[in-house]
Amino acid sequence: DEEFDELCFEFGLELDEITSEKDIISKEKGEEKAKGASETILYKIDVPANRYDLLCLEGLVRGLQVFKERINLPRYEKIIPAQGEVQRLIITEETVQVRPHAVAAVLRNITFTKERYDSFIDLQEKLHQNICRRRALVAIGTHDLDTISGPFTYTAKAPSEIKFKPLNQSQEYTASQIMDLYRTDSHLRHYLHLIENKPLYPVIYDSNGIVLSMPPIINGDHTKISLNTRNVFIECTGTDITKAKIVLDILVTMFSEYCEKPFTVEATEVVYPNGKTHIYPELAYRKEKVKPELINKKIGISETPSSLAKLLTRMCLKSHVTGNGNNIEIEIPPTRADIIHACDIIEDAAIAYGYNNIQMTIPKTYTIANQLPLNKFTELLRLDLAAAGFTEALTFALCSQEDIAEKLGMDISATKAVRIANPKTAEFQVARTTLLPGLLKTIAANRKMPLPLKLFEISDIVVKDPNTDVGARNYRHLCAVYYNKSPGFEIIHGLLDRVMQLLDVPPNEEKGYTIKATEGSAFFPGRCAEIFAKGQSIGKLGVLHPDVITKFELTMPCSALEINIEPFV
Repeated sequence: DEEFDELCFEFGLELDEITSEKDIISKEKGEEKAKGASETILYKIDVPANRYDLLCLEGLVRGLQVFKERINLPRYEKIIPAQGEVQRLIITEETVQVRPHAVAAVLRNITFTKERYDSFIDLQEKLHQNICRRRALVAIGTHDLDTISGPFTYTAKAPSEIKFKPLNQSQEYTASQIMDLYRTDSHLRHYLHLIENKPLYPVIYDSNGIVLSMPPIINGDHTKISLNTRNVFIECTGTDITKAKIVLDILVTMFSEYCEKPFTVEATEVVYPNGKTHIYPELAYRKEKVKPELINKKIGISETPSSLAKLLTRMCLKSHVTGNGNNIEIEIPPTRADIIHACDIIEDAAIAYGYNNIQMTIPKTYTIANQLPLNKFTELLRLDLAAAGFTEALTFALCSQEDIAEKLGMDISATKAVRIANPKTAEFQVARTTLLPGLLKTIAANRKMPLPLKLFEISDIVVKDPNTDVGARNYRHLCAVYYNKSPGFEIIHGLLDRVMQLLDVPPNEEKGYTIKATEGSAFFPGRCAEIFAKGQSIGKLGVLHPDVITKFELTMPCSALEINIEPFV
């Protein structure tokens, strides 16, 4: 296990965990449900999302074997049958509105076993979830070629005109009935919306009118693949032709190793509505050139061109040095659709070299990091507020609309609050415009604690601001509350004086701070003051209104202070 874990790491993968079916079920559903489940050891391997060629055992083993230099990378070939024998897929113009693209291929004389068959189905499922974006971009259909006869037609018809027996069902249904049938199916119901509201549904027929599939929902039962299937017809339909080609290439390269002639694929001809034809699968090899010094410079190593070429060859990118060692020519196989730019090639060279083998060096640039002044200021204040006997709270940056508006006696439109477009819960509808509700909710959750409760928080609030590029602005606020049998206004006022003392702001009008009586919707009439400093209003302090206290499910009087500390930085 340790050796395999190490190998995965060297190859750029992660062995996530070593488990078994029994372990997985007992973790999720408890010991009882796990009885009788298989105890065979399973390796759970994390594969990067761009490496479609490692999504099945065949590709993973092939990749690791090449990496360990036990085998050479196979050469994938397409065989074009003699004239008249080639399978054809004809696309009609009705498909344009629904799923306009289709590609196809044939795996001849393939030998399935239970394991190979399961892997074949599993790879399709993984591709559907990943590159196919839950079948929205591409849907794969695989069929037993011996049960049908070409040429095949890919068309679109009204749901009432399509009638066939879906996979693993016992009777025929029309397309509309199929939609109703699978509406409760835990697996297939997620794909119904892709064509549900379209006037025509896509469908593939053979020359005798037998339905192969109704993509992207379900295949027909007639063409079902079994362990005895010898010839497989693969079709991929979709809205994105590039992705469809990649998916087809991956499927045929992975499983052509089980054909009588390993790594060969029989090509098919796709006929477009305008009469043009194209041979698929493309299985295109292409050559790229990269300078060895670029690879060395980007990774931070100094390898010879020939050893770099060897590293890349181990990563399934067959390479050799050209032109007196000035260039490395790399052949990109059809399995590696993720190689788009020179950086992708360099990354593979780094993986093969081994990230742990790259020497760490001190960067040439010399800079000294500094704490952001606002954060440094916040840290200093937090220490002194704690020294003044207040306990720090950290509350959620999101809250409900009621918390910042109705409960504080304000209208939501006056708060300039930033709304969440599709909130998951009522508790997280808007970004907070004041820290007070969070602290009051904290007190409500700690009513059992001995009084007095003295809490503070220094965090960001968010308000809309049309003058910024993102349309909103953060302000660092300090909020403190005192909750006891008596309001304790003098304690909160004392805390304000202490903060100002620490900031070296004297209590006068010219250079310092002053407080003036005012009214606030959240405060008790005649018990609220506005705080002015640096020539601007920085916040309020006062005794909270009894209505506010009851709305937050509290029973005792409470005084609060909230100021913006940014002017003092």
